[in-house]
Order: sequence, then C-alpha cells, then structure tokens
Amino acid sequence: MNSTIRDVLAKFGQLPVAVDTLADDADLYAAGLSSFASVQLMLGLEEAFDIEFPDSMLNRKSFASIAAIETTVKAILDGKEAA
Repeated sequence: MNSTIRDVLAKFGQLPVAVDTLADDADLYAAGLSSFASVQLMLGLEEAFDIEFPDSMLNRKSFASIAAIETTVKAILDGKEAA
C-alpha cells in the first residue's frame, strides 16, 4: 500500500522534491503539496484503491503525510469491507 501511495503522490502531488526522499511522517504541505494538488492526489488514490473518500475525511489532516494517507485509506477499505 505504501508504495502505491508513493506512486500516486509522485504522479499527482506536484511536489518540488522527490517522493522517495520523504519519510512516511514528513509533512507533505511543508514539502510543497498545494490544495489543488491534494484534490488531484485524492482522485488518484480513489482510482488506485477503488475507494471514495467520505466528506468527513476530506481534510488537511488526512493528507498531511504518507502515513496519514495510509491510515485514511486503510480506514476506508476496512469500512468498505464491513459494508
């Protein structure tokens, strides 16, 4: 999952730094993630994992780091399987 998230981030995040240089807990907004890029990232993640982000998870905290994205995606997938 982590490598898929990193691939999607590299493709849609428009970061000025290489994604493979970022720690899992690095602040993506401090690394250059813009609001527009975060929306593109969300759409890319939805496609990659066949999920839909609920409105309650569409916030800065959910996309703050690779680790936060992974936690958010896992929560959505766990909820999807339970539904």
